[in-house]
Amino acid sequence: MQNILFIVLGLTFLIAGGNWLLKSAVALSLRLNIPKIVIGMTIVSFATSAPELIVSIKAALDGFPDLALGNVVGSNIANLGLVLAIILLLGSIEVRKSFYTTDWPMMMLASVLFFVFIFFDGELVRYEGIILVAGLFIFLVYLLKYQKTAVVEDPLEDDVPLPLYKTVLFLGIGGVALWGGSELLVNGAVGLANNYGVSERIIGITIVSIGTSIPELAASIIAIIKKEKAISLGNLIGSNIFNIMAVLGITSLITPIKVMDQGLLGNDIFWMLGISFLILPLVFFPKGLRLGWRDGLILLAAYCLFIYFTIR
Repeated sequence: MQNILFIVLGLTFLIAGGNWLLKSAVALSLRLNIPKIVIGMTIVSFATSAPELIVSIKAALDGFPDLALGNVVGSNIANLGLVLAIILLLGSIEVRKSFYTTDWPMMMLASVLFFVFIFFDGELVRYEGIILVAGLFIFLVYLLKYQKTAVVEDPLEDDVPLPLYKTVLFLGIGGVALWGGSELLVNGAVGLANNYGVSERIIGITIVSIGTSIPELAASIIAIIKKEKAISLGNLIGSNIFNIMAVLGITSLITPIKVMDQGLLGNDIFWMLGISFLILPLVFFPKGLRLGWRDGLILLAAYCLFIYFTIR
């Protein structure tokens, strides 16, 4: 009963936190005159990726490396195969050139770099963590200086700048609510899973990763309902980049992460690369520079196949 209560409370905090975070993100983009997709790929994606960071560091320090790795790999798959799929079923997203010249290539670069680091020796060590964190820093500097709007945005009537104190307040409360909600949700979900004797890797790649992807889902669905499409897409792409380059980068700086369950290298990481790559052809086909409900169905089907082959 306690685990179910944690799940319900967690979802409540996540929905409220997503709304507060979105208000602050829109206000920041207006105040700083920065494209909303940049805000989505930085502030919003960082805040919604905080649960992955906390869970991964704690898992690695507690001696559960597969939970740390499975959390990030599974979360990246869930962000695109589940969260983006749901968003696209709610409404289409039109993209511009900078999406496929900057944002998507950076996500793929981070994914491939992680694959190279972990696949051949089964371990993510400190110098590799330094490379990941340094790469993220360089990307953010480039993003803030040169990034242009990558998503066609609908004009909004409520695009009114908030006072600075309200912007900071909404950002702080939203981030804390998302983090607290994720903690409650993950604790409840893991508690239920442990009752059935599920393995560490399976818990990490499914329940924990879905739980820590709930902030992305909450923030992105609220963004898409309010027609903030740039924030919803930028949040997911930025979150996947942040999960690899910051979450695993920082975690491996604190303590090296070693793969214990070879299923992560033989199955999970290839699904992450495949679904990440799939986004590009979906953007161009069948209608150029547009993601619609059919693309959402394809991504959701891919995610269901991933879950099936992982837990069978």
